[in-house]
Amino acid sequence: MRLAGARTLLPRGAKGAGGVTTTSGPLAPTPTRQQARIPAAPARPAAGAPRPPAEPLGPRDVFIAVKTTKKFHRARLDLLLETWISRHKEMTFIFTDGEDEVLARHTDNVINTNCSAAHSRQALSCKMAVEYDRFIESGRKWFCHVDDDNYVNVRALLRLLASYPHTQDVYLGKPSLDRPIQATERVGEGEVRPVHFWFATGGAGFCISRGLALKMSPWASGGHFLSTAERIRLPDDCTVGYIVEALLGVPLTRSGLFHSHLENLQQVSAAELHEQVTLSYGMFENKRNAIHMKGAFSVEADPSRFRSIHCHLYPDTPWCPHPAAF
Repeated sequence: MRLAGARTLLPRGAKGAGGVTTTSGPLAPTPTRQQARIPAAPARPAAGAPRPPAEPLGPRDVFIAVKTTKKFHRARLDLLLETWISRHKEMTFIFTDGEDEVLARHTDNVINTNCSAAHSRQALSCKMAVEYDRFIESGRKWFCHVDDDNYVNVRALLRLLASYPHTQDVYLGKPSLDRPIQATERVGEGEVRPVHFWFATGGAGFCISRGLALKMSPWASGGHFLSTAERIRLPDDCTVGYIVEALLGVPLTRSGLFHSHLENLQQVSAAELHEQVTLSYGMFENKRNAIHMKGAFSVEADPSRFRSIHCHLYPDTPWCPHPAAF
């Protein structure tokens, strides 16, 4: 979800929370109130703190879903394939809306969702529904969603996830708002009620344990995600928060290690890059927004700073200038 006024470096549709007032209409069968407890006032998510390792994790334990659209394959996705995805193809799955032979030559894990290429809440929720089903089929321990303008520091991600048991209810990410979002929930023919909950913005990425993902199944599997999203008329990341917090009563665990372009990325110091899980780029308050760092490439050659970040984290990368001075 995006805040009003936020603009990206490349054309990108808004995931705004407009239109939350809903209208009545026929609904698909939904779980009962006893099955879905809706808390009266969700608490502010607790700040994530370092925790001792809970279980060892390997590449085949984590499912990283990258959401993109065909028109951004060259402009955004090629950069990710060149940088962080190149090191972690086994755990990365690309969800798009069109066939691309060039992309298919780079990785086998490309899923054409056959969803609309529009940036509407319906199209976004369609892709998230496919992501969720593919994760459940994979049998992996963790589901992590990121956008095509995110750099994922997979080593930091594995450290973070390893500190939580995947069998427990864990929803990790960072809100883009300073208060729970408020919406109108359709609960029956002509019946609505207010609902409020925290959600982790998809622009920074979020992760869900398998234990929690399985409990989401009545509202997320087999196309149910789309009908659930229509109950609140909000985009995909908001719908995830609605299912987890409002319907299942599981609080979001906030982590300051996830970053979107909706925050001032220049406040993230280069000395802390090894600890960060996701990074982004775009515009913030009408100014170019990216990690501020001296790197192997100039700002003109590397406006996102992803190549410089990658050389900082993986200096043995063949295309990084040697020696890489930072």
